[in-house]
Amino acid sequence: MEIKASEVKTLREKTGAGMMECKKALVECEGNAGKAEKLLKEKGLAAVEKRADRATSEGRIFIKNAGNRVIIAELTCETDFVAKNADFIAVGDAILDRAMEKGYTAVNEELSNMLLDLATKIRENMSLRRLEAIDIGADQIFAKYVHSDGKSGVVVVLKADKPEALANKAVKDFAYDCCLHIAAFAPKYICSDDVDSAYIEEQKEIFTKQAAELDKPDNVKAGIVQGKIKKHLADICFLDQPFVKDDKVSVSQKMEQAGKEAGAKLSLSKVVFYQLGA
Repeated sequence: MEIKASEVKTLREKTGAGMMECKKALVECEGNAGKAEKLLKEKGLAAVEKRADRATSEGRIFIKNAGNRVIIAELTCETDFVAKNADFIAVGDAILDRAMEKGYTAVNEELSNMLLDLATKIRENMSLRRLEAIDIGADQIFAKYVHSDGKSGVVVVLKADKPEALANKAVKDFAYDCCLHIAAFAPKYICSDDVDSAYIEEQKEIFTKQAAELDKPDNVKAGIVQGKIKKHLADICFLDQPFVKDDKVSVSQKMEQAGKEAGAKLSLSKVVFYQLGA
């Protein structure tokens, strides 16, 4: 039977399939556009299932907030081209909207299935890798940041002993700058108390062996080892790192300064840092 070019074009716009695929589907379904669309979707889903084992090393981080809730999610795909695709970004936004609307706090089947239509259309393996919801208290303030390439995103929550201080510009600026700092330096830990003792002992052994080569008294060598451990912890712990916008002070010292300016004591309540694939 004769298939009109306009029919092929309409089906292509609906499904995203190639012109020849659309024409073949219409011929196979005897011109029934609805059946042809279903057939193409079934073929597309089968293609996605075949790609299920293919690596999804690209993607984007998404962050949205509404009221006192913030949601952060990571969507993955196979190629950077798709990660930058407007449809992929739109689906990510829609997933966060749905999670916000229904009160979801983690990945579930409904949210994951929202990727299926796009995956069958593009024929690329995709997944909702992780999602987290953060609730903000009355005595807390949050800041969020997604890097321009979409491959890292941060949510920082600060707490103040005087809630009115949260409206202070110095506090708001500090919260946002913390996000920039974390995205730039990717600290492994928040503070030294979070570091596993076995890891510290391992580093101590390394530094002790290095110090053993020095021609110095044992007490001096011990001091060198302790100094190296302290410096290493300052390198990997967020609160001990030199602040991104003022490296003469640590993050914790900058937080104290911002609190004093606002007339309150600030503390760090939560940090959520997503890096693509990490």
